[in-house]
Amino acid sequence: MNPNCTVTKRANSFNDCLPPLKATILTLVLLSLAFGQQAKAGDNARHFHIPAQSLNNALMQLASEAKLELVFPADNVLGLKTSTLDGTMTVNQALNRLLQGSGITYHLIDARTVTLERMPASLIKTGNTQTQQEPQSNSGEGQVMPKVTVEADADNPYDDPTWQTDPYNRDYVLPKATAGTKTNTPIMETPLNVQVISKQVLRDQQVIRLRQALKNVSGVTAGTAIGGSDRSSGITLRGFDSETFFRNGFRLQSGSANREFANVESVEVLKGPAAILYGLVEPGGMVNVTTKQPQATPYYAINQQFGSFDLYRTTADATGPLTKDNSLLYRMNFSYENSGSFQDFVYADDVFLAPIIRWNISPQTQVTLEMEYQHQNRGYSIGFVPFKNGKPIVPISTSYAEPNATDANTYFVGLNWSHQFNDDWSFKHQFTVNKTDGTYPSAYYPNSVDRNKVLRSNLLDFVGYSDTYATNLDLIGHFETLGLKHTLLMGGDYYRTDGRFRQEVGEDTAVVPSIDVFNPVHTGSPLKVREFSVGRENIADQYGLYLQDQIELPYQLFVMGGFRYQYIEQRGTFNLDFEGESISTVNDPQRGDAVTPRVGVLWQPQSWLSLYGNYVESFGQAGSGSIYPDRKQPPPTSAEQWEVGIKGEWFGGRLRASAAYYDLTKTNIVSPDPNPNHRCGGEFSPGDPSDCVVVTGAVRSRGPEIDITGEILPGWNVIANYAYTDIRIAETNADNVTNDNGLAVGDRFFGVPRHTANFWTTYEPQGGYLKGFQVGGGVNLQDSQTIQPDSAGKTGTIPGFVTVGLMAGYSFEVGKTKVSAQLNVDNLLDKRYYTAAIPADVTNSTVERALFVNFGAPRTFMGSINVEF
Repeated sequence: MNPNCTVTKRANSFNDCLPPLKATILTLVLLSLAFGQQAKAGDNARHFHIPAQSLNNALMQLASEAKLELVFPADNVLGLKTSTLDGTMTVNQALNRLLQGSGITYHLIDARTVTLERMPASLIKTGNTQTQQEPQSNSGEGQVMPKVTVEADADNPYDDPTWQTDPYNRDYVLPKATAGTKTNTPIMETPLNVQVISKQVLRDQQVIRLRQALKNVSGVTAGTAIGGSDRSSGITLRGFDSETFFRNGFRLQSGSANREFANVESVEVLKGPAAILYGLVEPGGMVNVTTKQPQATPYYAINQQFGSFDLYRTTADATGPLTKDNSLLYRMNFSYENSGSFQDFVYADDVFLAPIIRWNISPQTQVTLEMEYQHQNRGYSIGFVPFKNGKPIVPISTSYAEPNATDANTYFVGLNWSHQFNDDWSFKHQFTVNKTDGTYPSAYYPNSVDRNKVLRSNLLDFVGYSDTYATNLDLIGHFETLGLKHTLLMGGDYYRTDGRFRQEVGEDTAVVPSIDVFNPVHTGSPLKVREFSVGRENIADQYGLYLQDQIELPYQLFVMGGFRYQYIEQRGTFNLDFEGESISTVNDPQRGDAVTPRVGVLWQPQSWLSLYGNYVESFGQAGSGSIYPDRKQPPPTSAEQWEVGIKGEWFGGRLRASAAYYDLTKTNIVSPDPNPNHRCGGEFSPGDPSDCVVVTGAVRSRGPEIDITGEILPGWNVIANYAYTDIRIAETNADNVTNDNGLAVGDRFFGVPRHTANFWTTYEPQGGYLKGFQVGGGVNLQDSQTIQPDSAGKTGTIPGFVTVGLMAGYSFEVGKTKVSAQLNVDNLLDKRYYTAAIPADVTNSTVERALFVNFGAPRTFMGSINVEF
């Protein structure tokens, strides 16, 4: 920020320098809703309601409401914030309240012009004593308060109510993230590639699925899980699949990508191995969802969304104190969704609740209890597309499966507390439990094509459970040695995952009717009479100890180093109940341990420029599935990466850009076995072909990535990113023990596009007759990708795609209430595309090929009405 930059704000003019962070909510719908009562103004008084926020934004709002012109050096208010201003008062009283404790005084040049400046250093007193002086204005008004320093607690990001988590904060750029270091280090001082998607981005794009948010980060592709549903959220990071996600640093297992977004504050993406702090994480990176936390200032919001395919979604958010001294705070988030789909038999009927209670025992000690409950009742399908003459045979909506309703519940409980021993040392402890259960009735699913008939398999009735128990301890300290500043993190964690399911096998399960490939007529899935049942249970215990030191050297040089010791034990059982007898088989436990290091260096020659490099190793558990014919479990994985990059910030941190180049190699990559004749379920449960997997010895991914996020001009926000992912086979399994997939060294690995790019921008006029309106749009591009070889060794590609999105909105205030309307259009040109595909066998047919696919959604509309007060 140029210290000589001067900000002028008039109610009917544009900002020139430091803009207000205003709400950007959309659509051209006029509303007449009134919440609260407008106070009557006195002779020179009026009612002000200015939420707690940055001082710059609060002053801009005051100037707009009071029809004032404010003139002040921009750096005078940079980094300062205010508490909530709510009440009937004069403009002078409002200015005094906003400037209290800032070390800034004001001068009234005339009735409508005010200048702000820092008071002379000789008049500033430290401590708790406030100093007033006689007016320094032509009108005889003015007040000066002591200078204070506003500084967030870097060690307790979830306990400190900073501006970053303020519900009214509209920034695209957030200065800090916890995912990379667990110490809430500023991103510009972190020698890692960390990207944060703020809540304002989620609002502008009306994000309700994780895959929608992740397109805002380079090197991440979503919708890679073959599930056929437009809700599928499998993702890849730097070319490698990820089935693990994090919630406030707590690791959740497979399926968590479909979590509800009603209580999401932001999404953090750490690229590259993160094993040193989090243990078993895919080497491409990790996704950490941060949730909304209780606030001391009351805030309430109701949002109603309505969209294509009969989508209706209602969310509510409420937070505030439960006691007068703010020692007990709460937050409650709720959502309900009922929606259909562009695919036959796919629907959703979901309920979500997320209450949180925080007890501020003292300024040094806090305890937080948070819970989540999510019920999902959904129709499910498998995307299956036969091709003839290079084109799909049937419309995108057609399903070759039969109707199937699933019912699942997720329960989450987290208890975490922290204590600040002194200014330098703090302690955090977290205990969490995540339990899921699901019921999946018997149904028919497509398998292959023979003689122009789609042969189908019967997915038998089964009930599945997945439980995760975890605890972790962190001790964080700040100290100096020989003039070097240290931020030390010492900690340990324990995770226990218990996954189990039971299938009910009925009579005549092998007799499954086929369906015509050109004219599918659905037969329905008959109920099966229970004949016998099979069950499996897999338990994993994971122990970790880690140490990390962040050292600040002279000349703005930052060094980060550390290591992790990881121990893993996995064991499983197989159970069979048949004619009143029970047979159990216990697999031999698998054990492994490793020490993995991480080192990074960052040089910040200017406050707006950082150059960094890092080297990381990781160690992971074996992939799921069995290898044909011995049904052995795949071997454990390992990875190593080096990366170099550059970061920059401009306009007081409102615009950030980063560029990086990485080289990452992972061993023992698991993928589905393409041979439909391979069955890995056992003697009594032959299983589905998806039970079998093949293993690739090593895969190398490398390439450049660019990310740009922030505000270019007042009211103009931009997101732009690009990645080139060169991912190839680095090593095969020559001994054939692990049943290689047949690709040769140097071949491009399947399922990963080379080029991906995304651009998104919004603009909101800052004054005049168009104030309150907002428009925006974006383009998302993904290159073609190769397909895994089929059982005959034949491969292919699926084409890339470009989609276009638009948005528009309008917001206004009614008393203390802010009302917003918004409309988003995705895939404006109605492009038909697939985000992932694997081959299916085709024999004796006029059909050229068939693919299991994950569909991209056609043109969709999403409208919303939002009320905040």
